[in-house]
Amino acid sequence: MPHPIATAAYPENSLLAAEIQHQPRLWLDTLERVRAFLPGRSFGSGPVLLTGAGTSAYAGQAVAAAWPGARAIATTDLMLLAPDEIEAAAPGLASGGLLISFARSGDSPESVGVVRRMQALFPMVQHLAITCNAEGRLAHLAGVDVLALHPDTNDRSLAMTASFSNLTLAGLLLRNLESIAPHLASIGNALTQRLPDLYATAYDIAGQDSERFVVLASSMQSLAIESTLKTLELTAGQRLGIAESFLGFRHGPASALRRNTPVLCFASNDRQKLRYEEDFVREFRDRGLGRFAVIGGEAARSWPADWYIPALAPVLPDALRTPFEVVFSQLFAYCSSLHAGIDPDNPSPDGQVTRVVKPFQLHPETGRS
Repeated sequence: MPHPIATAAYPENSLLAAEIQHQPRLWLDTLERVRAFLPGRSFGSGPVLLTGAGTSAYAGQAVAAAWPGARAIATTDLMLLAPDEIEAAAPGLASGGLLISFARSGDSPESVGVVRRMQALFPMVQHLAITCNAEGRLAHLAGVDVLALHPDTNDRSLAMTASFSNLTLAGLLLRNLESIAPHLASIGNALTQRLPDLYATAYDIAGQDSERFVVLASSMQSLAIESTLKTLELTAGQRLGIAESFLGFRHGPASALRRNTPVLCFASNDRQKLRYEEDFVREFRDRGLGRFAVIGGEAARSWPADWYIPALAPVLPDALRTPFEVVFSQLFAYCSSLHAGIDPDNPSPDGQVTRVVKPFQLHPETGRS
């Protein structure tokens, strides 16, 4: 049965709500695990590929944005690309490099299949798995270094929440530990204190247009994409989202906007980008299109939005904010599920979507035409 809809108190009888709620505690644990993992390890000077499937692929994309020279390619692409196409994407891979695999369970077909394929095609490449499941198949593959996160990051719900934020955070910490670590406790405390209000605001926003929504971000594109996926999953496809940049949305995607369509705007911490973002909000408000929720720092408070949500990580550059700002999207997805009359803990009771992708045929390498 769907959980009772509550607009004030944070839900206490939901597995998914609990997994969203305990993220601050897990962020601190992930920091300590990365600190313990780093000494004595070197990532070399070769090309770096970041991979994963679905939400884990978006974690890789978020990390790539803060890792100079790194390239994010989803496992669902690496399984299909020809060897020369892979090396074209990461020149020098035949001579060495690093493949970092992000995975919640490590048991999806691509998680293991891609590593084995890359080991065969590019034997000089090092492999690192960042996973929420120390018992998964990926964590036990020969030749793979493993950074296993706290068992509680291995979300039991269908939708990835704590797993996404902690996989992303772990990857970011590998190259940006000194930039993130001093702020992590205060970010987590802010979320813990503000969670009931964030939930009530998300519930209000989610009660608008029941069929569609928009997520905009100038820099945090993986955050925007992951945000649309969460709501799609938790509403069983009843609410469809568009992820775009502020400037990009003015083109074809703007045709999707209606008077009451929720628009989640993740405002940048970059002053130049903020100018364009504010202009966008003012333009579409003047046109009577969209209901705007702005998630950002103090500079965005004065925008003509319907809702202003203070950013959780306003002191960090955009490339490091994704693990924290995504929480509001998770709450929006949860509340969208409630408004749709769907149980967030069981949004796909017919098994159309499963927590771990069901096994499928992995074909051996053959000659290509």
